[in-house]
Amino acid sequence: MSWDFSTEPEFQEKLDWMEKFVKEEVWPLEVIDTDLAGFTRLVRPLQEEVKARGLWATHLPPEHGGQGYGQVKLGLMHEIEGSSLFGPTVFGNQAPDSGNSEILALYGTKDQKQKWLRPLLDGEFRSAFSMTEPAPGAGADPTMLRTTARREGDEWVINGHKWFTSNAMIADFLIAMVVTDPDNENQYARASMIIVPKGAPGLNLARNIPNMVSEHEPFGMGHSEVFYENCRVPIDNLLGGEGQGFLIAQMRLGPGRIHHCMRWLGQARRAFDMLCERALQREAFGGPLARKQTVQNWIADSAAEMQAARLMTLHAAWKMDQEGPTAARKEISMIKFFGAKVLHDVIDRAIQVHGSLGFSSDLPLEGMYRAARGARIYDGPDEVHRVTVARQVLKEYTPNEGAWPRDHIPTRREAAQRKFAVQLEAATANL
Repeated sequence: MSWDFSTEPEFQEKLDWMEKFVKEEVWPLEVIDTDLAGFTRLVRPLQEEVKARGLWATHLPPEHGGQGYGQVKLGLMHEIEGSSLFGPTVFGNQAPDSGNSEILALYGTKDQKQKWLRPLLDGEFRSAFSMTEPAPGAGADPTMLRTTARREGDEWVINGHKWFTSNAMIADFLIAMVVTDPDNENQYARASMIIVPKGAPGLNLARNIPNMVSEHEPFGMGHSEVFYENCRVPIDNLLGGEGQGFLIAQMRLGPGRIHHCMRWLGQARRAFDMLCERALQREAFGGPLARKQTVQNWIADSAAEMQAARLMTLHAAWKMDQEGPTAARKEISMIKFFGAKVLHDVIDRAIQVHGSLGFSSDLPLEGMYRAARGARIYDGPDEVHRVTVARQVLKEYTPNEGAWPRDHIPTRREAAQRKFAVQLEAATANL
């Protein structure tokens, strides 16, 4: 099967514009000390320019104001946006809003799209995705979901405890994954998605959980702990069909993982550029660091690993475009754990080349390093994705019959002698 990641020249022109725009207009936002109102004033003109270029919320179909781009094009865009924390916000596809807008577009009713999707796309609303639970609830294993929703008249009554619900404290609504049919024999048909608006009775937004990056997260963003205490929402807030929670989650998570991985490559490239520039600038022991073999090894290894991760991710995106997320399951899991390691290792090497300066907060590397650690956990930890890859790979194999492996040389020798017995006998007779 041939692979084709190519895009038309017109799209490459858009990417070239994006790269220049992000470096010149978005990167400076990182060092401005302002509140949310001030940030909004700064970012609105940039968002309007993105919209004028037809690059706003491009993950959505044209009827919802997007471009309907496939995953390859979206991946290439996310690679550029990902170089800055604020890049996705400027382009209208920041997590978790982008994933929530996708499933609202796919599964939302007309009223839900009008009430929740439209303001989300216009930048008037923020959203949260509420799935992860503390032990003994659902973490890496979503079948352990414990938060429930029961029908009571014309309302859903939700009870449960969630955490690491990203941006819940500032969200206008949450999409909660809850058990609605606990007795269903099919454990993947027990859960549903329900839209929970801010201020719903019984919705308790407890706190943003302190973590490795929380001190530096701006404007109330963070990973929140949420309690649903007889939380009541209208029955019409069910997103999709009852029991479709897992199906909808997979439609959301597959593309999201590709976008994460390409954003990580954008971060890795920025760290790599810093590494190379510092290696040429800084002198020690009679010459620039760039002449030291260890530093050259770091540069070569980083370049090779980033290229491998990039091609793997684009291949996963291409396969999803061609065959859908289910067919690309192995490739998506592969890039998730591989890309996270590449991100971490490249940033780590960049810090090492910068020495004490890299360890300080005078450069963005230390913040990038702390954020990179989370990449091995969110959207499924490395270990789960490795299991998925191994299981998918092993489906292509069968055990060899008998006691010996297929390539056992004595067994193969006997088989070869039987196969070529006539030729061998004739050759011997001619001696």
